[in-house]
Amino acid sequence: MNPLVSETRTKIVCTIGPASRSEGVLRAMIRAGMDVARINFSHGTKEEHGEDIATIWRISGEEEATVAILADLQGPKLRIGELKGPLDLKKGDFISLTDLPADGSDNVIPLPHPGLIGSAKVGDRLLFDDGLIEAVVREARPDAMIAEVVLGGRLTSHKGIAAPSSGGGIEAFTDKDRDDARYAAAHGVDFIALSFVKRAEDIDSLRRLLSGIEGGEGVGIVAKIEKREAIENIDGIIRAADAVMVARGDLGVELSPQEVPFHQKEIIRRCNRLGIPVITATQMLQSMISSPRPTRAEASDVANAVLDGTDALMLSAETASGGYPVEAVEMMREISAIAERKMPSRIDELRFEELEHTHPVTDAISDATARIA
Repeated sequence: MNPLVSETRTKIVCTIGPASRSEGVLRAMIRAGMDVARINFSHGTKEEHGEDIATIWRISGEEEATVAILADLQGPKLRIGELKGPLDLKKGDFISLTDLPADGSDNVIPLPHPGLIGSAKVGDRLLFDDGLIEAVVREARPDAMIAEVVLGGRLTSHKGIAAPSSGGGIEAFTDKDRDDARYAAAHGVDFIALSFVKRAEDIDSLRRLLSGIEGGEGVGIVAKIEKREAIENIDGIIRAADAVMVARGDLGVELSPQEVPFHQKEIIRRCNRLGIPVITATQMLQSMISSPRPTRAEASDVANAVLDGTDALMLSAETASGGYPVEAVEMMREISAIAERKMPSRIDELRFEELEHTHPVTDAISDATARIA
């Protein structure tokens, strides 16, 4: 076991995927310091997830390591429909999005989400393909919205769409999420992450579902902050959740990139104050998907999150599909260890000053397995 593992209080969450599903890689990641294994229910099959959970339990037992398991629900996935071919959209072009039959001809784009169309207002921003294409609604009708392209690009079938300034009429907790939550709880996961949370009531809905499942009451709920509405309702969400995740990827689509760092710091501060564990996620060591070493900016990003008081750091594609999953865990552990060692008093001050709860924040995630067993 890496000696840094016992020295650090900042926990490491690792996403399991094709690059890390093998027993050899999982064992190496545990030895490198993985505290939480994240199972992403947006990808893969239930059978694969069940196999991963069983394998992680077995290997962590053999290594005498405590590894909690986090099931991450997909949440509402808003996508356009099928196009007969790619649309090369230019600035100034007009497009029509409708829930009626369409295939992209004459820039009429199928959008099988009546709730999003019905809630659209003139002036709303529409972001396609993670913000690579942007349009502004110029006319809103009951069955369609007309939008002007302000940032062009090539649009293909089934690309994602987001409307940051619109509630969208879409529930945070879908039927697929309910089914996946039941499966995850039945397989004994320690935490379930709820995507696209808007308000505390979303968390309450998941908690009610879990309370009706054998063993479900012991499952912690992680609220993923990736919507503007979540920022507006942040205190209620923090109080309702067992942990919070700053999901910077989707949050960066909802907000401008310039805003995200400040909201990250504020969410961490509020979670520290209320004694709720907080995870900082997305693109922490992104370059390590294809490189054995991070950029200096990434190392600084990780260290600053630790210095701000984050309780856990998450690796996504770095461990799920990257070429250096074990090295990414080792690097994150080393950076967080140095940050804690260089400024321990600063971190203690942020994590424990004015703490409203009494449980130890930094061990809440990694001790989940021992508590629930």
